[in-house]
Order: sequence, then structure tokens, then C-alpha cells
Amino acid sequence: MTSKDILLDHVSIRFGTYTAVDNAYLTIKGGEFFSFLGPSGCGKTTLLRCISGFVDPSEGRVLIGGKDMQNVGPNKRPTALIFQNLALFPLMSVAENIAFPLEVRGVGRKERRKRADELLELIALTGTGDKKVHELSGGQRQRVAIARALAVEPDILLLDEPLSALDLKLRQHMRTELRAIQQRVGLTFIYITHDQGEALTMSDRVAVMNQGVVEQVGDPESVYERPKTAFVASFVGETNQIAGIVVDQDGQIAHLDTPLGRLSGRAGGGRTYRPGDRCVLFIRPERLRLANSVSESGNLIRARHVKEEFEGSIRHLFLRAGGCDLRVSLVNDGSTATGRRADDAIDVTFDANFAIALPEEEMPGAAA
Repeated sequence: MTSKDILLDHVSIRFGTYTAVDNAYLTIKGGEFFSFLGPSGCGKTTLLRCISGFVDPSEGRVLIGGKDMQNVGPNKRPTALIFQNLALFPLMSVAENIAFPLEVRGVGRKERRKRADELLELIALTGTGDKKVHELSGGQRQRVAIARALAVEPDILLLDEPLSALDLKLRQHMRTELRAIQQRVGLTFIYITHDQGEALTMSDRVAVMNQGVVEQVGDPESVYERPKTAFVASFVGETNQIAGIVVDQDGQIAHLDTPLGRLSGRAGGGRTYRPGDRCVLFIRPERLRLANSVSESGNLIRARHVKEEFEGSIRHLFLRAGGCDLRVSLVNDGSTATGRRADDAIDVTFDANFAIALPEEEMPGAAA
């Protein structure tokens, strides 16, 4: 462990009989952009508050740089927390907002202003120090909140869904801004979000949480392409789900009987299935392609066209097969628009290596 690594050492957090976080064990490396991703109520914000010192673990430890943070208050930890509402002071200027933590620490006015101007340059808002907060755009206010957090030179910046109040286009722009700022300052960013796009585009690694449990930790591509649980597969990105019963397994490829016929996919998480096991096959819409039924063999799905949606560079086909709804996403290269009508027959196929078979009992809402 380096001097800036964070270790969550089997952390559980309970409020009465309710378990908000259950046995979280992971290391966040110093200098990385790490995101906790999950739906509302999954425990991600509680875990963030535990790292910052506002919530104590019921069990386990939080270590920063190898030091146990038990009995170390929020103001003594090398962390700074940015809340969803940013909590900027409307009657203060931008520079005064940024310098406020330094004023609390007794830093002189001249030095405070110098530091505020340096941070304004860092966040590309040079010359705005004398403006009031209401004169800035939403994205600019977001950057001011980051600058204020950086004023005290923390080792770790904690961000609790800071982009949730922004419109879509501005959120997408701020993803790039946040990642660029993090790379410039070289700090550890720990980011809380329920938005998969934010987590996948900005993060070095992502922890996916569900009902207080960290289900998977990995780089964005691994989490998206190789989900280890049915929840991760269904929550991260769009996916088609086809239930089936395992016939046999050949190496890492499981063969299933489904309402759509015999289909095959990789056994998720390195599992070994037995004949009769009930699984769900997860296939991303972009992994389905139009099939030539004459030459295709294996993983051939005969479907009926329901409708399609044009989204610029992507064309989405909505199909129905064997009682299952399917979505196919095709790159719009000019050859995908063929005048399809409702109920036209369409055959699609997929590579077994790009489909994941996971246990049906892990599905969200499945009976225990």
C-alpha cells in the first residue's frame, strides 16, 4: 500500500437493523479516478461518507496510506468532499468561495487571493474571481466547487453525484472537464454516481454496488464486457436477456436450450454449469448482427421486426422472437435502412464469446 492508497477492510455499516454496506473489501489506488456505481439506495453514498469520516463503520476499518482512520474526524483526514448541491455561498465572490477553507484555517487575505487565482487558472476560469456565483453557468459553478475543495490541498477528492443537477449536454461536457482536472492535479478522485455513462467514460476503475454489496470491481471495459453477476450485466449498459437451461458446457462456452432455440455463450465469472442449471444469456444490442440464414450456423435467431429507431450514427431495431423482446444496434453506414415493415422476418446472430451466461437466481427480483 502506498502513502495515498485507501483500503476498505471488510467494512460494514448498519443503521439499526438495516445494513447499508455489507463487508466491502477493496483498495483504491493513489492517483486513480475511482467510481462507485449503483442505483439509489445501494450504499454508495454511505460508503463515501465513511471514507470522509462522517459515518463510522459498524465493522471493519478504513485505512488511508496504511493509517487506520478510526477516531480521526473529517477535518483531520486528507480528504475533501463535494456535495450534490455544491453548497457555494451566494453572497461571496467566486474567489472568496474558493478561498473560504483557507480563511477558516487562518491564512492571510493576500495569500488566499493568490491561491484562489491559481486555482481559477487550473479550472480555466481565469478572471472570474470577482464575479458572484449566480453570474456563472452550471458547469462553471461545478468547477468552482472543485477549486474550493482543492484549496486545502487534499490527497483525496470525494464527489457525491456532482453532475446530477446539470442538463445532459453539460453533464457530458463536465465529464471531460472533471477527468482533465483530475489528471492535471494527480489527486485520487472517488466519484459516486448512478449514471453508467459517467462511470464508464471517466474512471480508471469502477465498483458496481447492489443492496450494500460491492458485486464487481474492474476497469470500465471489463465491467461492461465481462460482468460477473446478473445484476452487473443488467445494470451496466443495455442488454438483451434470454432465459434458458444448460445442456452442456464445452470449456468456457455453455450451451443452452432457450425459447429461441439452442444458443451458446461464455460462462460468466469462470463458472462451471451442470446440465439442467437455469441461466440467463446476456447479449449487448451492438453484438447482435443481421444474419445470412443460408451461411450462418449456431446462435441463429429467427425474429420478427417490430419497429426501428434512427439515432444518427446508430439504427436500433426492435424485434420479437420466441416470446422475447430483442434490441439490435447497427452502425448506420447506409446499408441498414432496407424499408423493413412490421412483422417482416429478420434473422440475427451473435458470437458466443460476446454473450454471457449467468445464473438465473442472481437476477434482480429473483426468488431466493
